[in-house]
Amino acid sequence: MLKNINQLSTLVQLIENDYKKQNLPLIEIGDSIKIKKVIQEGDKERIQISEGVVIGQNNSNINKTITIRKTIQNIGVERIYLIHSPQIINIEIVKRAKVRKSKLYYLRQRSGKSTRLKQRTKL
Repeated sequence: MLKNINQLSTLVQLIENDYKKQNLPLIEIGDSIKIKKVIQEGDKERIQISEGVVIGQNNSNINKTITIRKTIQNIGVERIYLIHSPQIINIEIVKRAKVRKSKLYYLRQRSGKSTRLKQRTKL
């Protein structure tokens, strides 16, 4: 039975490798990023650009997700994006920040200038 489980896990890994994106930048917590995503509206498609700060990351192979936070008209909006989704066209890193935590949930209670993060010198 152990042999069957090993064969099944290698088969799953081979299938996952077909759907993984290879041209992704190294995304870290605190990065300000732009995500270009295809949106389906009826029978038409359009590209929507979302920009925000990465406040959380979940690494589970092909199900890798990132949580993006941005403020729109003084209302905080958070979205979770599946990185290897076929709807995501491109991810661009705008700024990198120096952070010491793996989750930046404390930004939810802050507003205005206190939400700024210290910039890292290298991009």
